[in-house]
Amino acid sequence: MELIKNIDKIRSPYKNAVITTGNFDGVHKGHQKLLDRVKAKAVAINGTAIAITFEPHSLKVLKKDTTLNHITPFEQKKELLSDTNLDVLICIPFTKEFASISAKDFVENILVRQIGMKVIVVGKDYTFGKGREGDIDFLRKYGEKAGFEVIVEDWKQMDGQSKRISSTRIRRLITDGKVEEAKEMLGRHYQVRGTVLRGRDRGGKLLGFPTANINLLDELRPKNGVYAVTVITEGTLYNGVANIGFSPTFGDHEFTVEVHILDFNSNIYNKKIKVNFISRLRDEKKFSGIQELSDQIKADIINAVKILNTKPKCFLGDP
Repeated sequence: MELIKNIDKIRSPYKNAVITTGNFDGVHKGHQKLLDRVKAKAVAINGTAIAITFEPHSLKVLKKDTTLNHITPFEQKKELLSDTNLDVLICIPFTKEFASISAKDFVENILVRQIGMKVIVVGKDYTFGKGREGDIDFLRKYGEKAGFEVIVEDWKQMDGQSKRISSTRIRRLITDGKVEEAKEMLGRHYQVRGTVLRGRDRGGKLLGFPTANINLLDELRPKNGVYAVTVITEGTLYNGVANIGFSPTFGDHEFTVEVHILDFNSNIYNKKIKVNFISRLRDEKKFSGIQELSDQIKADIINAVKILNTKPKCFLGDP
């Protein structure tokens, strides 16, 4: 997949460009439906399958007071879009200046003249341009003059349900700790990424369960609590248990993400780590002391193993 970060560097229009545009936060099943239609149409007309996205998210520029937590940071979004086998991904820096471009100028000067659009695939509620003046009717009328086709794709809904799949709904599910429901909309487990930092050395020394402490790169955090997870580090997948919150037993006031990786004893300080949230096990809880907390962690591991369908060789830290 070709990545374009500056549209001014597009030297000539693409052949029979089939385009879809959006923030694509989460690259969820609804987005995937649009992208599949783009690819199929590009094959049908011997064209180029192109997605246009924006960085940062448009709402962060247009509504400064909004609290918007990304499902996928840009690097992950880029990976997920690349996995769809698009031909080209164009990432346009979203600024106030860009937001002031009229719908007519966006279509005429950027989509048609620069990129060579012959087909655009959009969702039913698609709007664009200054003040959202552009919509599907605008595209259809302009397409008749400029010679491009407009394909309106219906919303993707949950199987057997009337619920529309959307980034807003997925964000709500994740912040409520409903990671299994979020998976059904994403088409994969929700994942956070970060760097492993040196923590307080309590996991291994006090509790018998060493943990990787993560400095999150993502903005969206699952609800505080304990989760069965899988972990990817240095190219290998492991099972584990993650705690998100403030460690109330120790009276901490600093938010942490700590992951106990099963059957693992390597030094991964300062290494990159990816954590997939499989299932929420319980709320975060204050225990009477070290022993009660240690016993609960052991029970959490047993429950996680049942969910992950694995058998641990031993509890790390046990003799």
